[in-house]
Amino acid sequence: MFVIVGLGNPGRKYNVTRHNIGFEVVDEFARQHRIKMTKVKFKAVIGEGNVFGEKVLLVKPQTYMNLSGESVMKIMDYYNLPLENLIVVYDDIDIDPGKMRIRKKGSGGSHNGMRNIIYLLKQDGFPRVRVGVGKPQNGQPLADYVLGRFSKDEQNLLVPIVRDAVSAMEVMIKDDVDLAMNRYNIK
Repeated sequence: MFVIVGLGNPGRKYNVTRHNIGFEVVDEFARQHRIKMTKVKFKAVIGEGNVFGEKVLLVKPQTYMNLSGESVMKIMDYYNLPLENLIVVYDDIDIDPGKMRIRKKGSGGSHNGMRNIIYLLKQDGFPRVRVGVGKPQNGQPLADYVLGRFSKDEQNLLVPIVRDAVSAMEVMIKDDVDLAMNRYNIK
């Protein structure tokens, strides 16, 4: 079983903001694999499906970004899964819009949602897909930037990068993380 967690903030006012790109990727994964995201469990909206013969649990925590680990910890404890079967997808300001980076493990960097997950799991050895949203310009506060909507130019980059993120996670499920990294990491 694989658990794919997309990070974001609940509520309409956060829809299609930079910080909610993880939700966008999970929604696209669900759409492509006809997985209904209708259950509320583990402080999250979840959907269950079968992808390449593997059970997949899609997760959108509803705890707000900074407490995302509460949902993830509950799921990992409930299913007693190995960390390598957890995939987290989230926004990254250190990567340009329209690009992504896959890692097997690592710190949460400046991302509060990832830091909370690592803090509560007490481990960082799980794969993650970091989707680029770029850095704020002209002294714009970081919180305003990540909670802001994408510019017109950035919106044009969203559809292909969201689809690439879904494809990368499919490779992780079907094959392994190394192949996904070789195929999809930015050069």
